Amino acid sequence: MNIFLTPPGKPAATQGPGGMNRAGWHLRANAPAVFWLVALVVVVLIHRNVPDSGWLMVHLLFLGAVTNSILVWSWHFAQALLRGPTPDSRGMAARLVLLNVAVLAVVVSMVADIWLLTLLGSILVGAVVAAHAVVLGLRARRALPSRFGATVWYYVAACLLLPVGAGVGAALAANVAGEAHTRLLLVHLSVNVLGFVGLTVMGTLMTLLPTMLRTRVADGADQVARHGAFPLLAGVLLTAAGAAAGVMFLCTVGLLAYLGGVVYVCIPLAKAVRGKPPVNFAPLSAIAAIVWLAVSLTRLAGLTATAGSWTALHQGIESVAPVLAAGFAAQVLGAALSYLLPVVLGGGPARVRQRTAILDKAAVFRVVLVNVALVASLLPVPSLVRVGTTFLVLAGLAWFLPLLGVALLAKPLESSTPGARPAAPAAGAGAPSPRAAWNPAPGRRWGMAAAGLAVVVLVVVAGIVADPSSLPGPSQAGTQAAVHATGQTTTVEMTMKDMRFHPSTVDVPAGNRLVIHVTNVDSMVHDLVTAGGAESGRLYPGEKATVDAGVIAANLDGWCSIVGHRQQGMVFRIVATGAAPAATAMPGMDHGASGGTSGTAPGAASPGAASLLDFMKQPAAGFKAHNAVIPPLPAGTVHNVALKVTDQLTEVAAGVKQTLWTYNGTAPGPTLRGKVGDKFNVTLTNDATMGHSIDFHAGSLAPDQPMRTVNPGESLTYTFTATRAGIWMYHCSTMPMSEHIANGMFGAVIIDPPKLPPVDKEYVLIQSELYLGPQDGVADLAKIQADKPDAVVFNGYANQYGFRPLTAKVGEKVRIWVLDAGPNRATSFHVVGGQFSTVWSEGRYLLDGSDPTAGSQALALAPAQGGFVDLTFPQAGSYPFVSHYMVDAERGARGVFKVAG
Repeated sequence: MNIFLTPPGKPAATQGPGGMNRAGWHLRANAPAVFWLVALVVVVLIHRNVPDSGWLMVHLLFLGAVTNSILVWSWHFAQALLRGPTPDSRGMAARLVLLNVAVLAVVVSMVADIWLLTLLGSILVGAVVAAHAVVLGLRARRALPSRFGATVWYYVAACLLLPVGAGVGAALAANVAGEAHTRLLLVHLSVNVLGFVGLTVMGTLMTLLPTMLRTRVADGADQVARHGAFPLLAGVLLTAAGAAAGVMFLCTVGLLAYLGGVVYVCIPLAKAVRGKPPVNFAPLSAIAAIVWLAVSLTRLAGLTATAGSWTALHQGIESVAPVLAAGFAAQVLGAALSYLLPVVLGGGPARVRQRTAILDKAAVFRVVLVNVALVASLLPVPSLVRVGTTFLVLAGLAWFLPLLGVALLAKPLESSTPGARPAAPAAGAGAPSPRAAWNPAPGRRWGMAAAGLAVVVLVVVAGIVADPSSLPGPSQAGTQAAVHATGQTTTVEMTMKDMRFHPSTVDVPAGNRLVIHVTNVDSMVHDLVTAGGAESGRLYPGEKATVDAGVIAANLDGWCSIVGHRQQGMVFRIVATGAAPAATAMPGMDHGASGGTSGTAPGAASPGAASLLDFMKQPAAGFKAHNAVIPPLPAGTVHNVALKVTDQLTEVAAGVKQTLWTYNGTAPGPTLRGKVGDKFNVTLTNDATMGHSIDFHAGSLAPDQPMRTVNPGESLTYTFTATRAGIWMYHCSTMPMSEHIANGMFGAVIIDPPKLPPVDKEYVLIQSELYLGPQDGVADLAKIQADKPDAVVFNGYANQYGFRPLTAKVGEKVRIWVLDAGPNRATSFHVVGGQFSTVWSEGRYLLDGSDPTAGSQALALAPAQGGFVDLTFPQAGSYPFVSHYMVDAERGARGVFKVAG
């Protein structure tokens, strides 16, 4: 069935606008979509260096590639489906030019964070697509009746929805926060993705999918085409209205109505697939896209039905957006272009078959690779596995681009007949080589499918081997003690929320087997382990697991093994009713995933912990102290920063190593600097093994979304404007916050006070405490809670500036910025032999340097406070600096200025 190939009465060579050769027209018209796809691949590869890269990638696909393709192909299909005079197509070319100018404006505005440019680009996109809707609508009204002419009205309705979605997108870019942000985001997604893209795709596939399969359209498909738009459009409008009005139930109804419309449209498609099973890339990819659309709709409907609040819904929407992008939009776009481009580029039947065969290479392998890898990336897998499987999805989708280049540049076969009417490959036609690739034998197809699956499995295994700590332990606990098994099973439903298990006590008749169905309804990753060895594995928000705790013979403890969660009260108790009390936990057993020593008594030394003598030792040759030189004030008013959270084995004193949780691999994290009025766009990526977050004291904004816990493998963009001067702390705010700070998750943002006098040298010193766990372990929460630090340090390493002194010269004015990161202990910063001429603390000058007879001896700061001091060294020599809480100086909070004459 070739209803899209040549409109009645029009030779293939004159299909383009203004009499332009059709191949030339489509090469030019489809070039922007290919350009935006290439840009998308580039951004994916460098996304960690691009601000707000997640949403930029989504918009490069949907706004750039998909919108261009919808305008081009809806115009093409309208010409094929409608009977009547063909309109002048010069306006179509103008719309494409204006569209890409608008898309470029939006993309630039996202990178540069220029909201006015976003607004102008959104208005222009909406205007161009609305104009396209008007042109198609007028064309449809004037056309003679045709069997599938109703399909054009899908395009009209879709294009009329996009201006609304573009306006909502501009509103979102204005940094709307809280519940309003989530509601607008759902409006944006439903109108743009389900409305503009979904209506277009479903309307087109009713006839395009049978054409891809080279089979007839199923009986009754024309009736479905006339009525299918109504449930789809109703679903979009109900979902958007529910989100706009704040009625989540209405959103659920709308999503289910839309899903029903998808099922209705797929009925004739299923008949076509049953009659001619797909073997080539285009139909396989298109069918996979429809499946992902249905999965995404089901997930969204479930989220809106169970979220309970708009804030809880936000993360779920963000998790569905990439699935709609990669699983639905990218696959259906690849399918359509792979089938249609060889046809419209023409060159004769043999040339069409040649190009189609090239674009169909490794078809089954590519489809299996993309879809199995996408499934794997959505599971609660370690970060490395998620990165690897996501890369496979990208590679499988991007494979189309080099194949397209090869197809366009391939030398024509000798059998090609220029100017001949192009047609889809017919059974038994074509040269042997293209034919073999076009319709591979069943054995070869199964081999490609197995190869695709094997590649995904290898990447998953490699990721787990590289991060073995992410593996769950046994899921089946053995019998705790000799007990008569009853043969009965007690089943319990348990949830994780607010750092608690609900219920916290489980009664089980002694001898019964206990099976726990646990669901994580919290906003961060948790797990469940029992003292008997049963484990759930890591559960992301919304995930479920079934844990077989075995036959219960005696009372048993259970807890979350994520570091610090147990100490925060995330425990539960299994009570064996009818049995004598027994020891509840295996001695010394704490299934801490990161080696925490949470069972240590307050103030007691952890096994393998360092003593004060370790802080006196000279570090190994080649030791480099943390660079205390403050970075210069950067140019511009917008600063784009990428912070990656990692677990880092770090030396914190001579021979003493701890597994720190770090921003960009160091503790403290990088020092940021700016001036009042500057804007910071910070992209936080969690490549660690547990949930983390970030809280910037330098910004004033609602913490709900930007300071939320980011689970492994996820990212967020934190934007704030510096409105007040000072040295401001940033830190992880995931509970227990004290342990996350003590284990390295802190840093400084310096916002220069206006008219700050210049100095010759500037240093930054951040005081913090070390609560050592075992060698190579993490901070001991019991010590933190008892305020019993093993060391107090500047810039993360005990006494490092005693071993590697900071330098200055006599007569130089030196400025020292000091921040107390805590988490618990205050400081009184003092330079032995020095006097401060200027003291600035927490937003004010205590001493401004104007009186040469006034001086200060110490800068007192509580945790999370900061300031700076200026001084000039009068003579050459060594000037120690310390916290004048002398016990802390003796614990390592000291260093030396080496002053040259």
